[in-house]
Amino acid sequence: MTSRLRFGSLMMVLALAMTACHRTPDDVAVRQAIDAAARAAEQVDASALLGQLTDDFDGNDNAMSRQDIGNLLRAARFRGETLHAVLGPVDVEQRGDRYVADFTVTLTSGGKLFPSQLGVYKVETAWRREGHAWRCYEATWTQQL
Repeated sequence: MTSRLRFGSLMMVLALAMTACHRTPDDVAVRQAIDAAARAAEQVDASALLGQLTDDFDGNDNAMSRQDIGNLLRAARFRGETLHAVLGPVDVEQRGDRYVADFTVTLTSGGKLFPSQLGVYKVETAWRREGHAWRCYEATWTQQL
């Protein structure tokens, strides 16, 4: 084996090892998904927000499905509504092969579609891995103020 070939092989092995070391920890990936969902809500982007939810998503014990959330955001976009979501600290806890994340979110709006839903909410979300991504499959929220 020539020294160039050995060096190239060594560099490939090192590159693969470094890539494996830089895998995002699961709890960080859940936090990133929560941030992405908040950004999607602020951009009134239904498809981006729905990308963070499982197909069988359950919100507040069957009060809101994935489809309901998508429809609400599509209606808001159609009406030119704005929505602002400010997240409080996110606490992520592993439970077996899933994660639970608790946080507060403050919702404000510049439109008329959301007024009764504005305020501060305490949120608990449950996450599971689907492929390489973490998706929210259940959430409960209660208005605090």
